[in-house]
Amino acid sequence: MLVTPAKPRRRDEILTIAVDLFARRGYHGVSMDDIGAAAGVTGPALYHHFAGKEAMLAAAFTPVSEHLLTEGRRRTAAADTPVAALQSLIAFHVDFALGNPAVISLYLHEIDRLPEDSRRTIRRLQRLYVEEWVAVLGNVRPEWDRPQARAAAHAAFGLMNATPFLDDELERADAAELLGHLTLNALLPH
Repeated sequence: MLVTPAKPRRRDEILTIAVDLFARRGYHGVSMDDIGAAAGVTGPALYHHFAGKEAMLAAAFTPVSEHLLTEGRRRTAAADTPVAALQSLIAFHVDFALGNPAVISLYLHEIDRLPEDSRRTIRRLQRLYVEEWVAVLGNVRPEWDRPQARAAAHAAFGLMNATPFLDDELERADAAELLGHLTLNALLPH
């Protein structure tokens, strides 16, 4: 989710366009001129907002990673039981994934295009988010050790982050219910 104010700033509009183009055509399949044309400006005018394509990727991923961590922590702290925390995390992540399939697709295919310092920052934020899930799963499934809980969290992300591959015929509410149900059933003890 590109976190923006109610009325998007021009920079945010350009970033949304770039993310969509990168997700559809691949990072190397899109030039600054392509992004500029889609945004209604010249390619060189984009440099007033971003240093280049790598900077656009970092600008897309960093606030998303920060948002996931902040909201994950908030939901974990607000829940009164471990299962309620898990349900809240799942609902949040499914909603995020359904609202941002282009960001997920872009991340899956292009994270390695980031400069090392940006990639390191984003990976650190993601590890912290995963650890929120690991802590909750440790309480829901005390028979799992931390590596098992971490593997289960990553498997759950794989399921929930399948949104770029969902059939367009599936309504968002139905997709949310299905993904949430499947993820919860995969993680709860039987």
